[in-house]
Amino acid sequence: MSDITQLTSPLLSNRPAISIINGHVIDPANQVDKKVNIHLQHGKIVALGDAPENFVAQRVIDASEQIICPGLIDLRFHLRESGYETKGSIASETKAAAAGGVTALCCPPDTDPIIDNPAMVKLIRLKAETEGAAKIYTLSALTQQLKGEKLSEMRKLKDAGCVGTSNALHPVKSTLVMRRALEYAASHDITVFIQAFDPWLSDGCAHEGAVSTRLGLAGIPISAETIAIARDLQLIELTGAKAHFCQLSSAKAVQLIHQAQEDGLPVTADVTAHHLHLTEMDIGYFDSNCHVIPPLRTQRDQDALRRGLKSGVISNIVSDHQPHGSDAKLAPFAETEAGISGVETLLPLALKMIDDQVMPLSDVIARLTSQPAETLGLKEGTLSIGSDADICIFDPEAYWVVDREKFLSQGQNTPFHSWELKGKVNYTFKSGEMVFSSQ
Repeated sequence: MSDITQLTSPLLSNRPAISIINGHVIDPANQVDKKVNIHLQHGKIVALGDAPENFVAQRVIDASEQIICPGLIDLRFHLRESGYETKGSIASETKAAAAGGVTALCCPPDTDPIIDNPAMVKLIRLKAETEGAAKIYTLSALTQQLKGEKLSEMRKLKDAGCVGTSNALHPVKSTLVMRRALEYAASHDITVFIQAFDPWLSDGCAHEGAVSTRLGLAGIPISAETIAIARDLQLIELTGAKAHFCQLSSAKAVQLIHQAQEDGLPVTADVTAHHLHLTEMDIGYFDSNCHVIPPLRTQRDQDALRRGLKSGVISNIVSDHQPHGSDAKLAPFAETEAGISGVETLLPLALKMIDDQVMPLSDVIARLTSQPAETLGLKEGTLSIGSDADICIFDPEAYWVVDREKFLSQGQNTPFHSWELKGKVNYTFKSGEMVFSSQ
């Protein structure tokens, strides 16, 4: 009996033996970028190249002209409909994730109920195991009920399975409370995920600039982001806590994070796929599908985000998937729900960085796989022998037109409807189980 067989659960032992042949494997974690066959057994990767001795494939997939990479890891994915987790949302939204090549996702704590107790962590994990087409990792609430007043029991929540902590879009107004939270997190080696914005400057719905003025929309200045980042960087330097800044939106924010990294602070950052392709100009005449937080900013900011991604200051591309019901986007712009149903367009939007000459394919894949895994402290995002067979197979040259009516997500709120994108997922495997096929 092989070591792989000995280490697998009874459930995984029932997974078929599969050979994926003739594909181009890109595995940034192991610096693999070549045409090679890959073999799966009992839900694990057992070989690259020649099949193991006595290996008999029950299924062979010809991946000619396709890319084989680790399953994508999405650092910001909301398991909810119309702002709240609902019955069946884990099943439907993880199916949407699988259709986008995502095999692992990270859920912020602003579910209903809030993730501020171990029971909620276990409930989500149980639902993911029984209903989900993707693995789900959770962030714990930084403060109780996300009120920004009393600290949550972060250590207990970490022991229950949380991979980090966050106050989501709920500000911690007290600098002292934020300091104590960072000290607590640092003492237990917990990464704090920070959505940086000053609540007193964020009472708006669009970037404060020419477009918001023309449309009569209340603006959110860049300083709402940079003031909050500057404060938290000072506290990180004071406490030594590890922090990840979520959804940078401005050139000045990239500059602040870059300087902090140069100074040796343990900070990382991500950007949403839509901020890499949309600006304030895309709001047009009150297109509510472009109502997002943080807001879409200027072309200059977008260029800086792309440069930050290329240089590695920004190490992750996220979807910030927020599915909403149709009514949520029908009110006047300022009164609509913010957010995009983004997981099914995450990969092709990221791949546009290649055609736009921002970065090569291997770096794009790294920003979606190995680097998110590193941020979360997971042994995923790799095709190493013995690792879970979490795999995405996509055609990098296939063009397709985004049709929100065909989304598997419960939310059809996307500003990319009717866009022609390049790069289409054909197969997704989670622990050796085929959870999506375009066939």
